[in-house]
Amino acid sequence: MKPATRAAWDALTHHAAAGSGVHLRELFAADAQRFARLSVTWNDWLLDYSKQRVAPETMHLLQGLWHAADVPGWILRMRNGDAINHTEDRAALHIALRHPASAGPILHGGHDVMPAVHHELDRMQAFVGQIHGRHWRGATGEPISDVVNIGIGGSDLGPRMATQALAAFRHPDIRVHYVANLDGADLATTLAALQPRTTLFVIASKTFTTQETMQNAASARHWLVQALGEAAVARHFVAVSTNLAEVARFGIDPANAFAFWDWVGGRYSLWSAIGLPLALAVGFDNFRRLLAGAHAMDGHFFSAPPAENLPGLLALLEIWNSNFLGADNRALLPYSQSLGLLPRYLQQLEMESNGKQTDRQGQPLQCAAAPVLWGEPGTNGQHAFYQLIHQGGHLIPCEFIACRQPDFDLPGHHPKLLANCFAQSEALMRGKTLAETTAELAAGGMAPDQVARLAPYRSFPGNQPSTTLLLPRLDPHTLGALLALYEHKVFVQSIIWDINPFDQWGVEYGKQLANRLLPIIEGKAPGAGLDCSTAGLIHYCKS
Repeated sequence: MKPATRAAWDALTHHAAAGSGVHLRELFAADAQRFARLSVTWNDWLLDYSKQRVAPETMHLLQGLWHAADVPGWILRMRNGDAINHTEDRAALHIALRHPASAGPILHGGHDVMPAVHHELDRMQAFVGQIHGRHWRGATGEPISDVVNIGIGGSDLGPRMATQALAAFRHPDIRVHYVANLDGADLATTLAALQPRTTLFVIASKTFTTQETMQNAASARHWLVQALGEAAVARHFVAVSTNLAEVARFGIDPANAFAFWDWVGGRYSLWSAIGLPLALAVGFDNFRRLLAGAHAMDGHFFSAPPAENLPGLLALLEIWNSNFLGADNRALLPYSQSLGLLPRYLQQLEMESNGKQTDRQGQPLQCAAAPVLWGEPGTNGQHAFYQLIHQGGHLIPCEFIACRQPDFDLPGHHPKLLANCFAQSEALMRGKTLAETTAELAAGGMAPDQVARLAPYRSFPGNQPSTTLLLPRLDPHTLGALLALYEHKVFVQSIIWDINPFDQWGVEYGKQLANRLLPIIEGKAPGAGLDCSTAGLIHYCKS
């Protein structure tokens, strides 16, 4: 940790110790303007962090950490196309994927990448137009009704999550399905409801060698060929890849392969051709609105000071909770069924990016990074794990996301949804004292001995920190901005923690070991050199 960052860190450590006994109730009682002081707006968004265990001085010290770590300088390095992914010697230019053609160049290695980006977007748009216009026909001459995206990780989670999130904008004639798991149940149950003659497969793999994706692709190909013959492959498969030789070997016309680049990490790739199934699901105009929303958030992140910077504020608040208050997890609680997959998507974005213990100098990290992220949409989660948050004794910072207007407007639903969302954040903040519970039960006519017996069970400590992000309405522009918000939040945290958020060597190691074990499990290689547990598991399966 750099000396300037260490000084800012130490100041926050002392500040946290000084305020350790203060309850959120007290902070609200002491400042009637707390909401006004500790909330910010951007366009028609509201970020309320007044229920976090912070004071104005806390935020001032956290903003000092932003400057001490040189967040503005790192932002500039990213925008300039520097190889900030230093372990793979790559840039991280996902911002270029949503950069308008009219907004000027973005350079990588001295070359403007924008012509290639927009060339690929234009190809995607033309293809989506062919499918939606029923001009692309399958091998039997019928139009496509179902699209199956086969990918994993960043080639699956992003478009899958966004397709569900934008269900209100779905094209009426196209159903999009997603298959990722190597478990055959995933593909088999998807194919069971489909007809080969009207199904199109999108195989999403940068190298076209990803084990899970290529096994699912091979099985899908077998299913299609059995029904329609070998020649049908070219009309029912397209690829998102950079390995055109493998694409052609599979039987896909390279003209139907869509490209992306090595300066795009998988979990940051929704904005590229990886988003093709999403564009097929909602139409290309809506896909461009998604890109425009992300670009708008890019502009906000690049220009807003830390006191008003939404990604920066979320990053700093989580660092405060994790590194200075001791929280090792965070609950993400979208009060939107359409955002039901957002916690899973952000698990990959945040924990794969910042789940590291080695700093940029190759030294052990001097602080905890990347708290565990989990969550479920409200109100479902209220009937599952909220009990633990309220009375389980763990410090669990919560992040609520709600929309002022619904995407599916059924009478009577949305006011109740918002009431539950706001009530939960209030309950987590306030809690209920033993005295309050005792008075409430007595006022309800309960006998004194029962009051004394039951009041402890019905009391709540409160003081659970939370943030509420209030969006106008879930539409493509808003979703694009929301996802870019979290991308930039992760980047800010990585800068302050001094780690590289763009590699994932832990994931790669697991793949390496799986490739070593596969021939042993298949009986094609001896199991020499295995530990006794792994050898025992393999032996038991084979016997």
